[in-house]
Order: sequence, then structure tokens, then C-alpha cells
Amino acid sequence: MNTATLVPENPNDAHISVIFMENDLEAKGDFVPAMSGGAPFTPGYIDSLLQRLNIVYGVQREAINEAAMRCTKERKIIKDVVIASGDPPANEVLEYIQLNPLLGKSAEPDARGKVDYREQSPFIIVKKDQALAKQKSRKPGKDGMNVHGGSIPHGVVRPEGVSGGDNTRMEGRFMLSNINGQLIETKGMVSVQNFLVIKGPVGYKTGNIVFPGDVVIEGPVSDGFKIYSGGSVSIKQTFDVTDAITKTDLSVAGGIIGRGRALVKVGGVLKTKFIENCRVACRKTVTVDTDIINSNVFTLENVEMGDKGAILGGEIYAVKGVRTGNIGKKSGKSTHIHCGIDFTVQQEKEKNNNILRIVAAKLGRLKTMMEDPAADEPKKAKMEELRRRLEAEQQKASAVVTELMGHLNTYDNATVEVSGEIAAGTLIEICQIALFVTEPLKKVRVKLDKENGKLITENL
Repeated sequence: MNTATLVPENPNDAHISVIFMENDLEAKGDFVPAMSGGAPFTPGYIDSLLQRLNIVYGVQREAINEAAMRCTKERKIIKDVVIASGDPPANEVLEYIQLNPLLGKSAEPDARGKVDYREQSPFIIVKKDQALAKQKSRKPGKDGMNVHGGSIPHGVVRPEGVSGGDNTRMEGRFMLSNINGQLIETKGMVSVQNFLVIKGPVGYKTGNIVFPGDVVIEGPVSDGFKIYSGGSVSIKQTFDVTDAITKTDLSVAGGIIGRGRALVKVGGVLKTKFIENCRVACRKTVTVDTDIINSNVFTLENVEMGDKGAILGGEIYAVKGVRTGNIGKKSGKSTHIHCGIDFTVQQEKEKNNNILRIVAAKLGRLKTMMEDPAADEPKKAKMEELRRRLEAEQQKASAVVTELMGHLNTYDNATVEVSGEIAAGTLIEICQIALFVTEPLKKVRVKLDKENGKLITENL
């Protein structure tokens, strides 16, 4: 930045002090009014100034004339008037691949303007065929022009783009993901991995874990956070579960604590140290090292526990059977063991039985209302129509229950093996045939006597 002034012959005459900005892209002037006896601004003086300072491009004639008039009329200095403006150069931008700026957006506020920070995640999870980046075309540059009419060369910009790594591909101008997984960027290389490793605990720092592949959690999982996995989940410490769904296996080294409201769904096998106060549904074998306490456990295969393992309270539904050290205790909630039946069919049956109970109650109330002599004919007609609909619903639910009964018993070779003791008060069912334990049973196997239709025990 430099300053130039064309001083008139009479120092009391009006004059302009000019400042040139960087690269002479702009010229600004301070307009100084005439002093006592001095001459005001004249077109000749302004033209001489522009000519002497070689201001030939982008001259702002209108702004100059307006500033000169104000300066003369108001008899005060008018500062920083742009008297000429050049054209800045436009840099050439080379071709590059830009990462999708919409990836990894934060959780949005709800209707009350609050953000559930459990929904925020530091991980960027992408779907198969999702656009990860876009190739940006080269943008040509353009030279600029200063106020002296001189050319200003344009520069060249090389943006820091990204390149494609594992499980990515280019289609046209877009970089796409080949799989569902976590996006990783390392030194400008973008890749997608089908597993997620969390080095520490799951809490507000990580948010809920929702991942399409395998998940490894090296720390504990805090209460209130959800785990949804499209693969397996391995947790190396305690799982304070609120809600968890895994498509395949679940392994918990430290045990599962549910606080009474938790639900765990496992598409493969489940292995854990203990299960306490939660509801677990598993397609394959459930293996527990120590105790199952006040929990409902459902599996389409077996419940396997060690010789010192114990099932204390709650209900166990295991199609192929149970093997454990002890069942129940002298004081406390009774324990129910159900084997040989498909718990998914049992749940559907219970659902329809509930419908039957509700419909029967409605029909009973409706019958009382229809017997009211005060009811007029239109009202009776509506009640009759409702009665027909309820009876149709009742027949449908009853037919479903009847059909399900034929599919409920699926494995009559199921057994319950206890190397320690079955406490009095325990109920054991195999294929809907029950045995209520009134006296403690030690080191026994309970199985179905198919010929006589009852449960029998034999020493291990």
C-alpha cells in the first residue's frame, strides 16, 4: 500500500490524497476542501491527478464527482472514496475428489428443540452404493487487471482431495461404497470397513451404536445406550443393557445386567458370564458361565451352564433342553423351565389368547347393553353389527390358536439336566407336560416319558 498526492500550485486549493491498495487493485482517495482563498475542485485538476498517477482502468467517475461536490459543499475532508477498482485474478483450481460434506451429520433437535446426544455418533456409517465423494472438474483461471491497466497473473490452487481405498469404487464422477460399514479417512485415503472397534466404553462420547457389521467394544456399555448390529457383537466388559439386537452372535465377557426392562435379541449364539434382570431371545444356544437371575431367556436350541451355574427365578424357554448346576433356591421367586416347545409359536399363541380374552369381555358387555329395553332400534342395529364383527374376530383368533397348538411341540427329546439341586417350588415343562417339584431333586435328568405322557427323573 502506498500514498500519492498531486499538490496544486496554491497549497490552499482543494486536492486529493490517493492510496493504492495491494497489487494496485484499488485506489482510494481522501478529498481535502479548499482553505481560505484557495480554489475548489476542478475537472482539470482531477484529470491531471488521474493522468499523473496513471489511473486508467476502473475509474469511478460518479463517486469522484459526488465526493468532490460534498467536500466543497460541506467544507470537510471526505475519506476513503474508491476512485478506481481493478479486477482481481481468479485462480485456476485443479481437478480433485471432494469428500461428501453431508457425511456424519449431527443429530437434529426434536420438536421441542432438544437434542438426544445418545443419537450422535463420532463414527461415520455408510451404506452400500452410497456416494462418499465427488470428482470436481478443473476450474480455469483468469488474469486480473489493476487500476493502471496492467495484467495480474492468476495463481494455481491444488485442493487437498481424497483418493479411494478398500471397498470403494469410482462410477463416473462419484466415489461409491461397495459395502455397508464405517468410513475411515487416513492421510487423504478413504476406505470402508465392515467392522467397528470401540477402544473404550459406550456412553455419551460414542452415542448409541448402530452398525451394519461386526462390533467389538473393549470397555463397558452404560445404561441407556442401544446396540444394533448387522453382524456380531463382542463386549469385553460388563453390558449394562437397555436394548440390543445382533444379527449373528453376542459375546459378553463381563455379564449382562438388564435392570428389569432390557431386551436382548440375538440371531446366533449367546455367550456371557451371567444374565441378570433382563429378557433375552436367542435363535441358537445360550451359554452362561455362572447365574441367570430373575430373567426370561428364550432360545430355539439349548441353555448350557457350568456345574456351578444356577438359574434363580424367571422363566427359561429352551427348545432342546437345559443343562445347569442348580435351579431355584429355597427362598425367593420360583423358577419355571419350559422345553420342547417353540417359544415363537408360544408367544403368538399367547397373543391370540389375549385377543380372545379381550373380545370375550367386550361381547359380555355388549350382550348386557343389547338387553336394555331402553335402547332404540337404530342403536340396537349398530350393536348387532358390532356383535357380528367381534364374533368374527373371535372365530379368527380361535382358529389361529387351534392351528398353533399343532406346531407348539417341536422337540420331545428335550431334557433338563442338573448336576446340583432342583429346589422345591420349581416348575418344569417338556412339550407342555409339567412336573412341579415339591421336594428338592439332586443330580437328576428330567425327560419326557412319551408312552405314558408324563415327565420322569433319572439319576445322572
